[in-house]
Amino acid sequence: MPRPLIGITTYVEESTRFGVWDLPTSLVPTGYHQLVQAAGGAAVLLPPDEPGSAAEVLSRVDGLVVAGGPDVDPVHYGAARDPRTGAPATVRDRWELALINAALEADVPLLGICRGMQALNVALGGTLVQHIDGHVDTPGVMSRHPVRPVPGTRYADLVPEEAQVPTYHHQAVERLGRGLVVSAHALDGTVEAIELPDPARWVLGVQWHPERDEDTRVMASLIEAAAVRSAVPVA
Repeated sequence: MPRPLIGITTYVEESTRFGVWDLPTSLVPTGYHQLVQAAGGAAVLLPPDEPGSAAEVLSRVDGLVVAGGPDVDPVHYGAARDPRTGAPATVRDRWELALINAALEADVPLLGICRGMQALNVALGGTLVQHIDGHVDTPGVMSRHPVRPVPGTRYADLVPEEAQVPTYHHQAVERLGRGLVVSAHALDGTVEAIELPDPARWVLGVQWHPERDEDTRVMASLIEAAAVRSAVPVA
């Protein structure tokens, strides 16, 4: 059987060096596609497109990973901009929120990573804390801290123990979006994972960066769900 095809959203950078060239780029750190591959999937990148094409694009893949990156613009959750919130990533916001909504509509298995988890929460009407301390130790350097699963959740079924995870974020979930439940916390109470509790739908967000770790359990579960979906004939 072919490996499930997992779409990964991309960063959008105005300036990236390629030898003698300095060009605008849509790209993603290699850890993302390497994690998909290590967990049994095939990876394809989904650079920004017109939001109206999100459903058509998702019809070509079996699962979706919404990657980390810059802060979600607070305009999307009705908040004034905190001075510590990063510059708007307008193109990514529009595209990724459209992809998330299309994935939820079509029951495409979805994993949100860091910014991707926050975008999932916002897409479902939730809000974000625009700045927290203690989850970035050194700018540009990933740190680690423990997260505790919430018993009875999908995440706890996958990772039942307290786990040390690679983390780098200064924002966090505040009010949960519609239907979401918390499935892991940091020791300071910060929400570290959210999910839809419907066992028939695979929708999970993690605040940390599994692509910077060797634990493939979460990604392997996404790919298993994607494989089941890809085996179902399209009417």
